[in-house]
Amino acid sequence: MKQPLSSRLAGFGHFAPLNRVENAIIEDQFGLAHGWIERRTGIKARHWAEPGETLTDLAIKAGAQALDDSNIARGDIALTVLATSTPDHLLPPSAPLLAYRLGLPNSGAIDLAGACSGFLYALILADGFVRTQGKPALVVAGNILSRRINPEERASSVVFADAAGAVVLAPSNDPDTGLLGVDVAADGSHYDLIKIPAGGGARPFAPDIDPREFMMAMPDGKKVFANAVHMMTHCAERALERAQLQASDIDRFVPHQANARIFGAVRDNLGLPHNCEIIQTIGEYGNSSAGTIALSLSVARQQKSFATGERLLLTAAGAGLTGAAVVVGL
Repeated sequence: MKQPLSSRLAGFGHFAPLNRVENAIIEDQFGLAHGWIERRTGIKARHWAEPGETLTDLAIKAGAQALDDSNIARGDIALTVLATSTPDHLLPPSAPLLAYRLGLPNSGAIDLAGACSGFLYALILADGFVRTQGKPALVVAGNILSRRINPEERASSVVFADAAGAVVLAPSNDPDTGLLGVDVAADGSHYDLIKIPAGGGARPFAPDIDPREFMMAMPDGKKVFANAVHMMTHCAERALERAQLQASDIDRFVPHQANARIFGAVRDNLGLPHNCEIIQTIGEYGNSSAGTIALSLSVARQQKSFATGERLLLTAAGAGLTGAAVVVGL
């Protein structure tokens, strides 16, 4: 078997729960003026899962859409990577169930917990598999964060949402397609900026722990914002350098959908041209962590088909801190 030169994005899909939650509901809960959330974040609404709806349920619908879009036989998919921080269970991983329910009989399957950068890490790992094995892979990213929101904490209540997105990566012999440049980063000195304090090995489940300790905590939103801008900018700069491209070569910018103000700050830092389209889905879908970029790719493709030769810049930063950026050729 001849090893392929590269990969290509062959299919896209996304899904969000039908339960749409307007800003006014949350603004009333916290005594905020109507319009406050949209002005501060760019979010107009978000989707939250119904009781009984699981992360795998969301992932299956996004994954099935991407598989159908790719026109690749399900028996040919050789790897399934699920990027999520909210799997159905702590054990076993959810990816094997996802691959089984999607009807992928020849696929390996693994979860990847990379927080908001999880999709990009999964994409990079899948790209390496496709290049070395010459077989297609499915990458799904999603979360049900509504079940981890502390209803007493404003910062997380206004932004986090539930959704999933998916892409199929296939082998390609065109060196101008697929992942042209990548960068990954981590800064453990800011490990506690976004966290769920209890439930892991450091503070295992116990009857005397306050239930709020099992919910998301983001006590310093300003520090999260500043570090996200810094990490997303620098990862994107290095990914462009490794792709041997300039900011002016990018056709569409697809940032992690954490806060609309971050998009503008990173765009300005990078010097992206005015004709470079910024893909924004945060208004309707909020922040589903790892799910946002995968979902945004699918939504953008539905709104305006990708053209051969387009170059995309994807970048994200999140809890950990973890960061990544990818330059994609189409």
